[in-house]
Amino acid sequence: MRPRVPYAFLSPAIALFVLFMVVPIGYTGYLSVRRVRVSGLGLGAAARTESFAGLTNYRQVFADAEFWHSALRVLIYGCLLVPTMLGLALLFALLLDLPRARARRFARIAIFLPYAVPAVIASLMWGFMYLPSVGPGQYLLTAAGRHPLDLLGPVTIYGSVANIALWGGTGFNMIVLFTALRAVPGELYEAARIDGATDWQIAWRIKIPLLTPALIMTSVFSLIATLQVFSEPTTLRPLTNALPSNWTPLMKIYQDAFARDDIHTAAAASVVLAAATLVLSFGFLRLVQRRAFGAES
Repeated sequence: MRPRVPYAFLSPAIALFVLFMVVPIGYTGYLSVRRVRVSGLGLGAAARTESFAGLTNYRQVFADAEFWHSALRVLIYGCLLVPTMLGLALLFALLLDLPRARARRFARIAIFLPYAVPAVIASLMWGFMYLPSVGPGQYLLTAAGRHPLDLLGPVTIYGSVANIALWGGTGFNMIVLFTALRAVPGELYEAARIDGATDWQIAWRIKIPLLTPALIMTSVFSLIATLQVFSEPTTLRPLTNALPSNWTPLMKIYQDAFARDDIHTAAAASVVLAAATLVLSFGFLRLVQRRAFGAES
């Protein structure tokens, strides 16, 4: 009886995981290989029948130019966001870990607080600040006799959307990195200072190498979040014409499922996006593992 006790405590979590994770994933996979066929004029429920379609939906996804264009836009967005966000998070964590840092608790809260703001609220706030007629920065430029910046144009929209995620995500990653730094024994720093190492040398030769596991974890999380970006561009869409309804893969999937009523193609695209996320995440982990830890393939 005693060996079964841990499983009894785990059973609610297992049941919830199966109900809200395994079952929806399985149902999505099921929908991705089905197709609705319309007979006659397509009037009435009898004229629409669902049947097995094999890989037809997947072939349609891979042949869809709009899907690949949305993936390219997310790639550009991620190249702007991820290095900048992790770089700032690392910089803030290292600065807060300095012995002479002042107001450390206030600084941590101030940097982390934007992460607590919902993405929709943050997108609305930044969106209004981007508008020439509303944003305070734009007003100051106009008052100074300069033309306001077009922050919602076809090119600048990448930086504008990335800025919203940067504002919210830097604090979370900073807390992860700072917590990892606080776990490092202080004797290492004291020994380095006795040997004459400066704060810069300690950060570069001791702290950053020891932060490698935390940096890898935050990089993977950031990569996954980048591939799943949805709220920020969707919220900004009414403010600009530079954001089509299929600007990201998730927006394209949403349009297919709920605007075009093509739930089966949307399910296939969801499976493709999930598979791409897994492949990129594990591929990044393997690459970093080989270079940072010298692990064999």
